[in-house]
Amino acid sequence: MSAMEFSRRSLLRMAASAVAEPRTREFSPGVQLYTVRDRLSNAPAATLGAIGEIGYREVEMLRSQVKTIAPLLSRHQLRPISLHFETPLLTGNYTAWQHADMPPIESGASYGQSLELAKDHGFRYVVFNYLTPEERLGLDFYHALADKLNAAATKAQRAGLQFCYHNHDFEFEPKPGGRPIDVLIDKLDKNLVALEVDVFWISMAGVDAADFLRQHASRVALVHLKDRAKGTPVHYDIATVPNETFREVGSGDLPFNRILAAVADTRAKHAFVEQDFSIDPIASLRKSFTYLKQIGFYS
Repeated sequence: MSAMEFSRRSLLRMAASAVAEPRTREFSPGVQLYTVRDRLSNAPAATLGAIGEIGYREVEMLRSQVKTIAPLLSRHQLRPISLHFETPLLTGNYTAWQHADMPPIESGASYGQSLELAKDHGFRYVVFNYLTPEERLGLDFYHALADKLNAAATKAQRAGLQFCYHNHDFEFEPKPGGRPIDVLIDKLDKNLVALEVDVFWISMAGVDAADFLRQHASRVALVHLKDRAKGTPVHYDIATVPNETFREVGSGDLPFNRILAAVADTRAKHAFVEQDFSIDPIASLRKSFTYLKQIGFYS
């Protein structure tokens, strides 16, 4: 073997080692079904079958999907883990929800019913996942919101469920007096409310996702994994993010070597791949799965 060949092989081994080294534990493959929301509406069984065939074993879904989708999971070796519910069920602000052109909420739906639904179908987590643009107010609003979330989390705990808060980018936007995320971290009861950290949205706000995960490791219960296009500028409004910004894990500019090492050091037990927009969501899920399996993050 020539010195040049030896040097090249050594460098390749070192590069592979650098990727694999931080993995201290493996996660069961999980997917947020929002990724395939349109396909689920038209062909639920076939879509779940394709997801199971890729190798995913855990799912997170929207409350509105449960009655149709949950009964089909077991036949495709998929387990329900966490449930996202519509935020007006907790905040009561249905007007803002309608103004944001969100899907309608059927009559009779409530936060209490969401807890019952989650428990009846074997979910372990319920997630507060969104604020409409007109609700993203000053810090006083977030102080009041934290009180509501703590009260809701108490009810979830009584039902045997873990309550979580899912971030986007807007919580990190500086406002007079500070950032909403800092108010929430400070006021949310760490014994009641855990975090579902979306590494894409944190990064979109110009924050180092790995650093954030390590700083709040004891509070992180769930994680969303997705990548972004290279050279994407800082955003604080999710509506202004172009669809092509969303990329499969390992296909963009996020430092997933550092991020996944940080995830492994949190108390999170579940990490879901999510891609908000894709021309072919099944192909995107397969690409992300292949990357995460290859580097040893998924078992």
